[in-house]
Amino acid sequence: MCGRMRTLASWMVVILGFGVAAGCMVGPNYQRPTINAPATYRDLNQNPQSQAQATSYADLPWWQVFQDPQLQELIRTTLKQNYDLQLATERINAARAQVVITRSSLFPQVHGDGTFSGGKEGNFQTKFNLLNLAADAAFQLDLFGQLRRATEASRAQLLATEDARQTVVLTLVSDVASDYFALLQLDLQLQITRETIATQEGSVKLTKLRVEHGVATKLDVLQAQQVLDTANAQVPDLERQIGQEEDAISILLGNNPQAVPRGHPLVEQLLPPEVPPGLPSSLIERRPDIRAAEQNMVAANAEIGVAKAAFFPQISLTGSGGGAFGRSSAFSGLMSSQIGIWSYGAQVSQPIFTGGALRGNLQLAESQHQQALISYRQTIQRAFGDVSDALIGYQKLHQVRARQEETVADLQESVRLSNMRYTGGITTYLEVLDGQRSLFAAELTLAQARGDEYQSLVQLYRSLGGGWRQ
Repeated sequence: MCGRMRTLASWMVVILGFGVAAGCMVGPNYQRPTINAPATYRDLNQNPQSQAQATSYADLPWWQVFQDPQLQELIRTTLKQNYDLQLATERINAARAQVVITRSSLFPQVHGDGTFSGGKEGNFQTKFNLLNLAADAAFQLDLFGQLRRATEASRAQLLATEDARQTVVLTLVSDVASDYFALLQLDLQLQITRETIATQEGSVKLTKLRVEHGVATKLDVLQAQQVLDTANAQVPDLERQIGQEEDAISILLGNNPQAVPRGHPLVEQLLPPEVPPGLPSSLIERRPDIRAAEQNMVAANAEIGVAKAAFFPQISLTGSGGGAFGRSSAFSGLMSSQIGIWSYGAQVSQPIFTGGALRGNLQLAESQHQQALISYRQTIQRAFGDVSDALIGYQKLHQVRARQEETVADLQESVRLSNMRYTGGITTYLEVLDGQRSLFAAELTLAQARGDEYQSLVQLYRSLGGGWRQ
């Protein structure tokens, strides 16, 4: 019996090898489409030297780009605990399992059954035991590549899922960095506001003292109080924004809303001396969303082969074998009977009339492939647009911050001179008041400009496809 089962198994293996070797695969083989990539990124500063470099800022891992130790710790915690990333990882596990399921159709499917029964019969109390063993095997010859194309599509979907996870990582790294710099910007604005409050409280006291000595008026006191009131009104709103920003970062970290520790203040954060974007052609290989879009296109291309193979005959081979073994107390031998049987066969199935279902399924697969191709090209175009926007943003926001620093310096000198003129009785307090108001607003704007510059750096790093290497 065992020899017959081994013969059956050997026969199925031979058939399997023949089917794989002799079979062809209908449908188009995947070829990457031609992409019209620009030679360089758009540069409003007209600096072609920086754009001709093959090295990209995105080649750096995130821990070399974001050098604040506290920000690094926040990012590491996010990559361990974030729920979106956990979901993306489980989707990879599901896609791997789907590949195993799809690929299993390429191999013979063998099932075994066994039954045992016993009892006694007759006046002589004859005892008997009966054992039945059987095995069935089935194998579909993949002569036209339907099963192999399905496996090809499943593997491409797995790769797309892995790239989707890398997209989540890239997004998380940039989101944590972006929110962290936004938090530092709010901290800076709150610090400026509190320093302004302390300064204005001194000015109000000084003005009241001048009123007592008859060298100022009550109007001067009211005008000084206006700047103090304006600054005081800013504090609760800034504290609200800080609390909400901390909550947003906590959720990204996978924590309940709580306070977020800080590292270096915003004015001490390092900016790179240059941020070369690299060659546009390398962006296609670096950005995981582009790679995922391409793998979706590979899967859709393979599904065309699956749909075309359905037009051709399907040949299945079957085999079975088994035996019955019995023992009875009525016989002196331990084994009174042994019966073995095995068989094999083949089945051919050819679609004759399906009401247009096969043709419609092929057209559907071809349309889905075209959609995947359009989506792929659209993803690349958007990626180039993201980089261009980020480059322009970083270049111009750097200039905005530099100009705003000059504005603050000019206003600080103006306020100093106005105070001297007022103290000397040359001008009214209204001149001082206008200068103080302008300086307070300019310092808040400078803090915003600093934050925007760091935000633009994060967006540039993200658009170039950096941040996902761990």
